[in-house]
Amino acid sequence: MKEVLFAGLGGQGVLTSGLVISQIAVSKDMNATWIPQYGAAMRGGTANCTVKFGEGMIYNPAQEEPDILLAMNNPSFQKFVGLVAPGGTVVIDSSLVTCDTSVRDDITIVSLPSTEMARTIGHTKGANIIMAGVIAKVSGDFTEKEGIDGMNAMFNKKGKGKFEALNTNAFKLGYNFI
Repeated sequence: MKEVLFAGLGGQGVLTSGLVISQIAVSKDMNATWIPQYGAAMRGGTANCTVKFGEGMIYNPAQEEPDILLAMNNPSFQKFVGLVAPGGTVVIDSSLVTCDTSVRDDITIVSLPSTEMARTIGHTKGANIIMAGVIAKVSGDFTEKEGIDGMNAMFNKKGKGKFEALNTNAFKLGYNFI
């Protein structure tokens, strides 16, 4: 069973990133849960979600000790880095996370400028999709094709298939960053 915590500000797409990973897991016939938490403000307030996925029963969908943390800003990194399981991984958007990330020596930090990368590929709202690609790879549970197929299936169900080419490109960029 894997636990992933996605954290950032409202409007950064962290809840969507969590949905993408949970859908990829479901598409692979795994069990998955997605539990969102967000502040009162839609944009600019805090937002995070916990995703758990795996072959077995998920007895507690609530946040416990994440194997992977996605931190899209400094407050999210500082608030949640202490919860990450020893040996876990923290993925940060180095475009926005500028605080000292060497606070623990028992975790791996994966740093990439996803906000800048999204701009360079012409998908300014795609930083979260780039990060979903990184997380799919870091988890070790999904191939690039499984990730892309699961993500696109989710967006197509929501009527957002028109962004398929942009999202596929963003996901591949993240997946192959590692």
